[in-house]
Amino acid sequence: GVYPTMYRGRFWTMRQYAGYGTAEETNARFHYLLKAGQTGLSVAFDLPTQLGYDADHPLAAGEVGKVGVSISSLEDMERLFRGIPLGRVSTSMTINAPAAVIWAMYIAVAKKQGAAVRDLRGTIQNDILKEYTARGTYIFPPRPSMRLITDTFRFAAQAVPKWNPISISGYHIREAGATAVQEVAFTLANAIAYVETALQAGLDVDAFAPRLSFFFNAHNNFFEEIAKFRAARRLWARIMKERFGAQDPRSWRLRFHTQTGGSADLTPSNKTYLRDQGDFSAQNPAGRNLHFGVREHAMAAAANGLALYGGVRPFVATFLVFSDYLRPALRLSALMEVPVTYVFTHDSLAVGEDGPTHQPVEHLAALRAIPNLVVLRPADANETVEAWRVALEYTDGPVALVLTRQAVPTLDRRVYAPAAGLRRGAYVLADLGPQPPRLILMASGSEVALVVAAAERLAAEGLGVRVVSFPSWELFARQGPAYREEVLPRALRARVAVEAGVPQGWERWVGPWGRILGVHRFGASAPGAVVMAHYGFTVDRVVELARESLAAAQAA
Repeated sequence: GVYPTMYRGRFWTMRQYAGYGTAEETNARFHYLLKAGQTGLSVAFDLPTQLGYDADHPLAAGEVGKVGVSISSLEDMERLFRGIPLGRVSTSMTINAPAAVIWAMYIAVAKKQGAAVRDLRGTIQNDILKEYTARGTYIFPPRPSMRLITDTFRFAAQAVPKWNPISISGYHIREAGATAVQEVAFTLANAIAYVETALQAGLDVDAFAPRLSFFFNAHNNFFEEIAKFRAARRLWARIMKERFGAQDPRSWRLRFHTQTGGSADLTPSNKTYLRDQGDFSAQNPAGRNLHFGVREHAMAAAANGLALYGGVRPFVATFLVFSDYLRPALRLSALMEVPVTYVFTHDSLAVGEDGPTHQPVEHLAALRAIPNLVVLRPADANETVEAWRVALEYTDGPVALVLTRQAVPTLDRRVYAPAAGLRRGAYVLADLGPQPPRLILMASGSEVALVVAAAERLAAEGLGVRVVSFPSWELFARQGPAYREEVLPRALRARVAVEAGVPQGWERWVGPWGRILGVHRFGASAPGAVVMAHYGFTVDRVVELARESLAAAQAA
């Protein structure tokens, strides 16, 4: 490390990255964190602020106060730090393109508080080069942006000597897909560019280099990461001494902080927060919402422990595509037969613009392959209510609720069968058309609405069609032969199954003459409706497959 005694003689600063909503709301959070023992602040700004837009700008609509605090004026900055002595607290601000402006506001607030500017401590990220390649929140072209950064170097050296005017960031480059070697290479290349620009502007290297700071990623290959940090420190010291002629040993130090990526709290996306039930804590043991503060695997493992201890019925939630992260713990839930409820949302290609990395394809099939796990994929709001009832009443093992993100119609239960049929795994929604059914259309989840629309078209053409909602293979397989025959008569050999995932396993239910509309490759980034249409999830395609199955069954 850069200090002979490492952190035995100098403790690190503890700060949580925080910022949301209005300046007043984030100020309240800052006071809470400082009262709880945090020793510094780390400010998250919303996207309009990061891009230099005021909150009332038309392009800021829908983004103000989201995933960061909104700052449009000096008055906002005053409210953000009201009651917080800036002369005694260190503040890190994750801001880049408008960093000079935000920093100027911060210093103005400190002056109003009576703080000595020379004593202010903190960091502005101010690393514009990585924005062009890895993150995208830039405003100006590179050359004028570099001039602004050089100006902050000069001002910091002259007026705010305890401040870090830049945090040269490899973290975002690594998150954008770089290897450990590339992360160091690109980060140090950017750092060299900053130093060269500052020298060209007439700054003395030893006047600003001691306050350069860095920000690296920490991946899970422990030894590679240690080697990366050690190599980066040696390289930087050599670059500063041999290339730039720095004489001050402080200029040779690669001072950096590192962090490993974690998932943001997905509760707002999963819609799983229990309203008016409070958060569990030492001060509120009656709270029913538990903030795990860990990733999916550890979260599921903790839920297993809670279920085994007894007295509570734990549930955990994440996106379906992240079910892979907790699979070992979920498998133990099934092995031990503990009643943990797993809520998996954002369940198909219809996630849309999030792209193939977040669009589950093989995950439903993978969950169904786990013995003793009941998988429920409800079709609408009424089925979702029934699914939760099943999950809460089930005591012989875990239940996975697989839920859609997109809006789906709520089926009119005056026309279609009651949602209580979900309890049996599959049930007849309706037999449509003027004739007895010659064809079965079946689906799970959000695709049920699609087969209903296709059945209505075929029925209007005079064909008898049975529509089956199929939320749970496991529950349906447990029903007696008479009920299974009632829902899926062997005489109805023409069948089509529709599900926005790999088709593996549906062969059991459609038979040799049936057809399956599924997904055979990874997804794509586009609006959800566009992606679904591109992959064939349309009424026209379902009708086409229905006619194919009818012809195959008739020819058999």
